[in-house]
Amino acid sequence: MPLPKPPVKKASLLRAADFETPAAPRRDKRAPKPAAGPADRASPGSFDDRSAVAVAAPAPPAPAPPAPAPAPPAAAAPASANGVKERPRARPRRDNGPAKLFVLDTNVLMHDPVSLFRFDEHDVFLPMTTLEELDNHKKGLSEVARNARQVSRYLDALVIAAGTGLLADAKAGIPLAATGHKDATGKLFFQTSAIDVKLPEGLPQGKADNQILGVVRALREQQPGRDVVLVSKDINMRVKARALGLPAEDYFNDKTLEDGDLLYTGVLPLPADFWERHGKTMESWSQGGHTFYRVSGPLVPALLINQFVYLETPGTAPLHARVTEITGKTAVLKTLRDYSHAKNAVWGVSARNREQNFALNLLMDPECDFITLTGTAGSGKTLMSLAAGLAQVLDDRRYSEIIVTRVTVPVGEDIGFLPGDEQEKMGPWMGALDDNLEVLARTDTAAGEWGRAATNDLVRSKIKIKSLNFMRGRTFLAKFVIIDEAQNLSPKQMKTLITRAGPGTKIVCLGNLAQIDTPYLTEGSSGLTYAVDRFKGWPHGGHVMLARGERSRLADFASEVL
Repeated sequence: MPLPKPPVKKASLLRAADFETPAAPRRDKRAPKPAAGPADRASPGSFDDRSAVAVAAPAPPAPAPPAPAPAPPAAAAPASANGVKERPRARPRRDNGPAKLFVLDTNVLMHDPVSLFRFDEHDVFLPMTTLEELDNHKKGLSEVARNARQVSRYLDALVIAAGTGLLADAKAGIPLAATGHKDATGKLFFQTSAIDVKLPEGLPQGKADNQILGVVRALREQQPGRDVVLVSKDINMRVKARALGLPAEDYFNDKTLEDGDLLYTGVLPLPADFWERHGKTMESWSQGGHTFYRVSGPLVPALLINQFVYLETPGTAPLHARVTEITGKTAVLKTLRDYSHAKNAVWGVSARNREQNFALNLLMDPECDFITLTGTAGSGKTLMSLAAGLAQVLDDRRYSEIIVTRVTVPVGEDIGFLPGDEQEKMGPWMGALDDNLEVLARTDTAAGEWGRAATNDLVRSKIKIKSLNFMRGRTFLAKFVIIDEAQNLSPKQMKTLITRAGPGTKIVCLGNLAQIDTPYLTEGSSGLTYAVDRFKGWPHGGHVMLARGERSRLADFASEVL
């Protein structure tokens, strides 16, 4: 409905007929703005389209609005369903100025095949040496060979999408978004001619790394107004590049977190004034032996589902609870079962500190399907997981058996092939399992020597040791799966293992991010870090970072000072 004419005097009232007469369009008296660039015209937050849409005045006395200025060809957009031309909503650049040109080393592509499409609006350049090294590493069944073949498939799809005139397209750049990766708005460039650049005499000309450095230097000389950056996972390669005055960076897209200290801990201490600020509209009730609190306040937006909270003040009973529900500005806290008491011991194991009590509440909860436990050496991760698994397999009959697996990465030199079948080959890697089974056998003091031996045989019959090499295509039904030393898994391997879970299966991932033995993995790029960050807040998953070790005073002191 058109607006009526504005009043001509102060405090004057509009007549009824004035509501039927539309107001004349107002001329814009502001000074014209300078022409905006393509990035400004494509701003997704702009709603000022007066110059692009003309509204016809239905009343005869009203003057006609000025005709819209013709849009430049770069800003032309297809008409929508109502006939109004909409502005293109291009992805805004993260920085002003020309797009950067990233020269990729071969190890980046073999580490992450999708790295071609991870540089947003910037361009990617592949030297001919990189393509030759990919061809040399594509044979085999290793992860590196599979990644090299996947990169070749991506490049083939991009070349096919370029169509005819391949040489011209290679020089002008092939759009990276041609294969469906919409976030990659840059272009891909290949080295199509020989580049003769003289490097310092100390660098051999025939080495592949030095040839890539020569390409980077040549590109900087050919395009002085553009940032040309080398991206490599090889530390020595980056050091040599910086020594030659060439900018070099690591590949950061594979890192879930920049700093391991920012990892989600699963535990949140409550402030001392929590009840004063959140208890005014609090509701509480008891159900199933637990007390529930529905609270609202400024701390609620910072909470996550299955996050543990605690409040310990001198002279009052401590509060240990878990967030079970978040609805709008309210959260429901559920008190925990005290597994530190001997009457609630799990297969003879009791919690020795606050974090172990949190972990046992997660491990014994049938609604939690995925659990991650991190902590220093001797914090009880394997012992608690094994005890909880045996209690739910043998006592509660909730799961049919326990499956234990881990990455076979040696700490020192490899001792060679191991004899036997799968169970026997995995035996030396499962020394931690045998140690914890020995601890659990000692808790049964009333059974006697023969009773403990029979129990040990029964326990071992319910535990299956599996290798990661044969996990592809499997489905675990009603199993309690323990993945030990999960910090040595890559994100892809972690995804492969977690997706093996069938109905009624619980997966427990254990690891210490300070003891990563796999090459090219760090605390930020580990599969364990990836899983913790992706599953936080999921109603059927939980995470606890165990604070201190309980193995022995010697192990605790060594963890701190060594």
